[in-house]
Amino acid sequence: RALRAPMAFRARWRYLAPMRIIAGVRSAVRVLGGVGVFGAVWLAGSGVAALAQERRAASPPGRSATQVGGRHDEREGYVGGRWIEIRYGRPIKRGRDLFGPSDYAEWLSDGAPVWRAGANASTQLLTEAPLVFGTQAIPPGEYTVFIDLATDPWTFIVSTWPAQQRYDYENKAALWGAYYYTPDRDVVRMPMRRETASRSFDQLSWQFLDVSDAGGRLALVWDDVLASVPFTIGE
Repeated sequence: RALRAPMAFRARWRYLAPMRIIAGVRSAVRVLGGVGVFGAVWLAGSGVAALAQERRAASPPGRSATQVGGRHDEREGYVGGRWIEIRYGRPIKRGRDLFGPSDYAEWLSDGAPVWRAGANASTQLLTEAPLVFGTQAIPPGEYTVFIDLATDPWTFIVSTWPAQQRYDYENKAALWGAYYYTPDRDVVRMPMRRETASRSFDQLSWQFLDVSDAGGRLALVWDDVLASVPFTIGE
């Protein structure tokens, strides 16, 4: 398992990197004044591109979506549908044994009480339609999603905790990942169906499966694990 820098350090580096890029542009303008501002910016921009490539996100952001309840129009296409979307970080397996070790739940949760079910920022569920998970209904809105890996089966959690878009240690009103999560804002808790996938998926993904206007399944896939919950469209 790869060693990871402390979370505060990683957040601080994300803020410092843009400042170093700006400083590089200013230095290029001063030192290379003979090529003009545009030339200096072009040269500095080349360095920015190389820097961006070098610091490519280890777990890039991703999103999956579906649209339900609409109708197909010959001229306008699919109209009147309501979007359901999930946004999450996409960690890569990179040869690790993810779910085999006895302490995998503690390792994936990374010191948090539950797993963020992704990477970096909290996983978010955004829905324009009311959804029903089991007997628990949620109205349209924005939610955060977590998984409790310590239970058997795993527990799927939908919470009203807001998600931080950038790590802010002083912001206690919203969560980064699952750190400082508390269950008092849970609106859905239900067991997940865990299956063994026929292939190993290298990069974590959330997907909508078997979708119809009545509902479908929301599934997490990573390595050879597929864990899902059913949902229906509310009224």
